[in-house]
This record gives sequence, C-alpha cells and structure tokens, in this order.
Amino acid sequence: MSEPLVSVRDLKVHFKLPKPSLFGRRPVLHAVDGISFDVPRQRTVGIVGESGCGKSTTGLAILRLLDNVEGTVRFDGIDVLGLEAEELRRLRRRMQIVFQDPYSSLNPRQTAENTIRGPLNIQNVGCAVERDEQVREMFDLVGLQASQMPLFPHQFSGGQRQRISIAQALILKPDFVVCDEPVSALDLAIQAQILNLLCRLQDKLGLTYLFISHDLSVVHHICDSVIVMYLGKIVEKADRASLFKNPLHPYTRALLSAVPSRNPETKTMLKRVALQGDLPSPVDPANGCRFCSRCPMAEAKCADQDPPLREYAPEHWAACHKI
Repeated sequence: MSEPLVSVRDLKVHFKLPKPSLFGRRPVLHAVDGISFDVPRQRTVGIVGESGCGKSTTGLAILRLLDNVEGTVRFDGIDVLGLEAEELRRLRRRMQIVFQDPYSSLNPRQTAENTIRGPLNIQNVGCAVERDEQVREMFDLVGLQASQMPLFPHQFSGGQRQRISIAQALILKPDFVVCDEPVSALDLAIQAQILNLLCRLQDKLGLTYLFISHDLSVVHHICDSVIVMYLGKIVEKADRASLFKNPLHPYTRALLSAVPSRNPETKTMLKRVALQGDLPSPVDPANGCRFCSRCPMAEAKCADQDPPLREYAPEHWAACHKI
C-alpha cells in the first residue's frame, strides 16, 4: 500500500480567549483536540459533524492557514508545520481550498478571469500568454463559457460562482484540495451538478480531496471514507460502506437517523435517535467522553474516562466505552 498523501497525527488547535476578569484565568477553546488520520492519494476523505465540532478548523490547520497548531501534518512526506515562509509559499501550489460560500469568497471587484488568473500571478507561473491559455482551459474544464470571462461575480448564479471558486483552486494544478462545505450554500439541483463536477475533476486530474460537510447524503455520494467529529475529537472513522451500514458510535447512529431518507446501504429506515441537550462548550472541556452529557447509553465511567479510538473491524475505528 502506498504512503498517504496527507498524514495527520495528534493535531491540536487551541485558542486562548480573553480573561473574564482582571485576575481570572484565561479560558482555552479546544477547537481540535488531538486527532489523527490519513488521506490516501486520489481518494476522498469526508469529515462530518455538527457546527462547532472542529471540522473546518481541521482543514484550515492542515493547510497552515491558522496559528496555534500543534501536532504533525505531513504532505507527501513534507513536514508542513515545520516549513519556513518561502517553503510554504511554494508548497501552496500543491495544496488548495474551496470555501463554503461563493458569495463571500470571491472579490466583487475582480472579473472572473482575473480571479482565476490571480494564483498564477502570485506564484509567477509562466508568461502572460501562457497564463491566458491556462485560464481559458480552466474555464472550459469547470463548465463556464469564454464569453463570461470579463463578468463580475454578481453577474453569475450561485452554482457558477462556485465553479469560479473551483477553477481558482485548481488553476495551479494542485494534488490536494480541501473542500470546505462547497455545496451547502446551493440548492439541491445545483449541489448535484457541483458534486458531479468535483468527481469528474478528480478522475481527470488525479486529485485528492478532504471533503468537509454536515450533510451525510452529500458525504455518501462523494466520499470513499468518513471521519465523524464531535467537539474537537474523532468519535468514529471507517470506509463509507462500513460506516453507513454498521455505525458503531451512538453519535454516528444519531446523525444517520436524522437523515430523512432510507439508509443508502441497507435500504431500511433507521430508528430516530433523539439527542437531549445542546452541544457542550469546547472551552476547557471536562474529563471523560465529550458526548457523555447527550448520550443515551452513558454510564458513570463515561464521565470520568475519555474512551480511546479503537479498531473494532478492519479500518473501522470508534471511541466509545459501550461498544
């Protein structure tokens, strides 16, 4: 088996918050708290979970778009967190991101052509003629017309804007792309078009995706394996078929039961699992399982001991005392 393109070990992202009082202790927000996983080459790994679980922070940390990052991130054998500024700038040609909202991620004062050309200019790739040709090819690749090149973002639909964002991310011919909720701002029909586009581009260009989403139906459509996060921790990870057919962690089962459709693997309706209470605060979390306060299976042990992530079947891991 070949080495993964991206390898993450014990990744932590903690943010120090303002002191509540002059002599008070500064609280710490544990956005991501010691997670480890691999992203195989030319595959798609999904990260799912509720808002605030740390999935987007994980993607930004891997690309080193955040400070306060601890742990190890290796990209094609390169220690990303240990790179100097110029080395990181060169590596960014191979690591890109597609953001969630094409309405806010595009510069309203730049034409679509200049938006897509921007990374080529920053990285000083080729001459002016070569850049023109690459931009035209990328427009065609993502399903846009050459006649739309001089238009501004407000002159495009939401799906077309996301195509511009994808073209901007791919113009440098990266190996790895973080897709941070890339279809959540789009209606269902356009979502399907963008997901199919991402799949075609992956096959054509040999891309590796880290796909971040809260929508399990989207994750089932595009991902090869899935990581489930809760309050900064990984609670379960497995290949797509195993996770949807046999979810082990009670939080994963609750997520799957909330999807208003049949389980796509078993073709049967899942019994609804209603979670009580709100998502606990990630600020200075208590010891024990972080899902304990909402888990219908919790016992005294769960409040005191944080369950380790264990492999219960080949490549199927879960962190729960009750499995």
